[in-house]
Amino acid sequence: MTARMDKKFADVKAEGRPAFVTYIMAGDPDYQTSLDIMKALPGAGADIIELGAPFSDPMADGPVIQLAGQRALKSGQDMVKTLAIAKAFRAGDQTTPIVLMGYYNPIYIYGVDRFLDDALDAGIDGLIIVDLPAEMDDELCIPALAKGINFIRLATPTTDDKRLPKVLTNTSGFVYYVSMTGITGSALPDPTKIAGAVNRIKSHTALPVCVGFGVKTAEHARLIGASADGVVVGTAIVNVVAASLDQDGKATPETVSSVASFVRDLSEGVHAARLAAAE
Repeated sequence: MTARMDKKFADVKAEGRPAFVTYIMAGDPDYQTSLDIMKALPGAGADIIELGAPFSDPMADGPVIQLAGQRALKSGQDMVKTLAIAKAFRAGDQTTPIVLMGYYNPIYIYGVDRFLDDALDAGIDGLIIVDLPAEMDDELCIPALAKGINFIRLATPTTDDKRLPKVLTNTSGFVYYVSMTGITGSALPDPTKIAGAVNRIKSHTALPVCVGFGVKTAEHARLIGASADGVVVGTAIVNVVAASLDQDGKATPETVSSVASFVRDLSEGVHAARLAAAE
């Protein structure tokens, strides 16, 4: 539902702060643990949840998220179970937007019309499909928008002013600015350059601009949140999941609580971003 996403950004804007967007991999390390982690995120300060759909050939993901996808696939996670996690979460939370993030192949195999109907039923608010460029909008983007599901596009440092309007066409919900060239989990770039990039994108769109790729600490989140409408953290959270597992890659009693504690610390950085600037 696009309304849920719009309301969330309006609410955090009214609070004078950016949104905190958290990413987890569905099924990592198993179905139930990833659902329990997802349920814990809003209470730890997450405003929007990106739910990763595991795929065997993820070209934009760094090693940490690749391994999370492999753990999920090994545990039997598929698109049906990923939508089931969203639906189970939604049964107890009607306000936190869920963005499904992944690749087109599993959706194509699932069937686009069936997928969109099931995604709506599961309470999915938006899609980030990293391997579908704007030239392929008819495949999924246009049908998703027709159903009321946001289609969120990635912009990068190499997306110049000539390309940007094409990228932004049919984009809704928010724009995801990838703050560096390369894969997820790389080093954090210069926050002052991020501010310039965000302002450049905003000159082309009225949509909120969220920044991700490389945010690892509360201080990173605070610095990026000073100019962005949202801060996205993924690899750092998935790292905490991985670090909590036993030697066989299975969940431990500390898995959910350690993720919640880490997310709570990050959320304090996000919340401090605008508040510190306003003092």
